[in-house]
Amino acid sequence: MYTGRTDQPCCLCDDPKTVARIAVPPRAVTLMENAAPIAWRDIVGDVTLQFCESDWELVTELVLDLGMHPLSRCNVARADFSIREDFEALLNSTREEPDQTAQEDRMLAEARAVIDDADDPMVEARDLVEAHVVVRALAELGVDRPA
Repeated sequence: MYTGRTDQPCCLCDDPKTVARIAVPPRAVTLMENAAPIAWRDIVGDVTLQFCESDWELVTELVLDLGMHPLSRCNVARADFSIREDFEALLNSTREEPDQTAQEDRMLAEARAVIDDADDPMVEARDLVEAHVVVRALAELGVDRPA
């Protein structure tokens, strides 16, 4: 049984041909469409979103030029993430509810570092988009820990 990342369709339009992938913290799923039944505290690891070519252009413009994030338009059913119960079933053992604080702190610190190095030629537009989405989503959710 494969338990790694799978290819998902574009989280905006369901196109199976995707060109870009970003990772967001589990709490960010609460900002997505159809997220009500998802217990974000039971998500293990990052949540991955993929975008098709035309939507990636739109997302890049939305994030880098307009200062917004696309999560409210992303369908959580098209996101890739692992639920704690899936691991429990696979391992036949019960795990405690994950504490997302360390993961959010790590992702926020990495995102801030990317934004601070935005002028570095090694920083790609995809990295900047991901960083801004992470920072903005966590800020919208009231998670804005000091650097």
